[in-house]
Amino acid sequence: MYSKSLVDDATELLAACRTNGLRIATAESCTGGLISGLLTAVPGSSDVVDRGFVTYTNEAKHEMLGVPDDLFETQGAVSAEVARAMAAGALERSGADLAVGVTGIAGPGGGTATKPVGLVHLSACREGGSTIDERCVFSGDRSDVRIQAVAVALDMLRALAE
Repeated sequence: MYSKSLVDDATELLAACRTNGLRIATAESCTGGLISGLLTAVPGSSDVVDRGFVTYTNEAKHEMLGVPDDLFETQGAVSAEVARAMAAGALERSGADLAVGVTGIAGPGGGTATKPVGLVHLSACREGGSTIDERCVFSGDRSDVRIQAVAVALDMLRALAE
């Protein structure tokens, strides 16, 4: 299901988290749980992965992660601000030390001139520490966009874990 390269990246992230005593939570929209699915595909991941939130609707983002409703109205669901609020909410509502939030337009429809298909906003944060934000415009079909977002999320989490 996942490429060897992605599984290797996930294994490295989990090892870095073990070394530093860190746990991970994910807050996913367009990736639909692929990040947490990849992490938990690695044997022994239960000592690092705390939980994953799949929050596909605005209501779920608000109810499960505490994303303020006004962000959807002012910024839109696919925005840096919502990704950041998703990550912060996952951190706050879990026992994790690291969290990532992902929201985007995987396609094939749903894009606009200002928010094209392939646009993904990601945010990763560390308890008491840094936050990293990424805005990416990926190419390819729906699966390609989602897998590329997973790869970026792993890189962001690894940067905060070290």
